[in-house]
Amino acid sequence: MAKGYWVAHIDVDDIEKYKKYVEANAAPLAKYGAKFLVRGGQKQVPEGEMRERIIVLEFPDYETALACYHSPEYTAARALRVPVSTGSVAIVEGWEN
Repeated sequence: MAKGYWVAHIDVDDIEKYKKYVEANAAPLAKYGAKFLVRGGQKQVPEGEMRERIIVLEFPDYETALACYHSPEYTAARALRVPVSTGSVAIVEGWEN
């Protein structure tokens, strides 16, 4: 079965308040089996434009990635992020090997 992924590009306006989001998202991400593949770090953007933070999370499958994003637990965590950041999140299905 193909994995599911969240790919997020985020600019953080208030890092102290954003840390509350990070704390709040830990439980739902663990519940749905998320694994961070990319979380910040060095980057080069040779084409186009990107936001400051790039995050890639891997889930067991696409349906689980969707379920986590729409879960009440993550919805509550997301409410902490939205007022203090700007960005985009894509939920995508990966390749089956």
